[in-house]
Amino acid sequence: MNLRRFFLVLYAIAATQLLMTQVVFGMGGGSSSTGAEKAAQNPDYVKGKQYIEQENWQAAIQSLSKVVAKDKDDADAFNYLGYANRQLGNLEIAFEYYHKALDINPRHKGANEYVGEAYLQVGNLIKAEEHLSRLDNICTFGCSEYTMLKRAVSNYKKSNSG
Repeated sequence: MNLRRFFLVLYAIAATQLLMTQVVFGMGGGSSSTGAEKAAQNPDYVKGKQYIEQENWQAAIQSLSKVVAKDKDDADAFNYLGYANRQLGNLEIAFEYYHKALDINPRHKGANEYVGEAYLQVGNLIKAEEHLSRLDNICTFGCSEYTMLKRAVSNYKKSNSG
């Protein structure tokens, strides 16, 4: 009986470790560096994110443009540039930035969500659903980006069904 309990505990520990590995791996979908590393490396990135949160789109674009001028491989900054431009109604520019982010990191959850939402804004349900499918593959155990785009696609279908 004690040996059986020992193996159950061992199994539970192993399963928990495996799950935690998946969770930590899944959290890295947006970038190759952590937020703290980015803050130390580039204060313009931090300012850009703050401006995004404040909905100060022009200031966000100015700060994040400095980031990508120095680092052409910063998928997060390109994604946020797309987001800020989309909020200003600059959809063509937004698409360019989203596609740059996805060229750098095709598994970037935020860029897949946001470009899907942008496709809905221009009435391209097929492209939005492509990005929803990509997120479904990326987010093995689900993620907020998938949930948000799925909701947006569902709402789009309801509002355009007749």
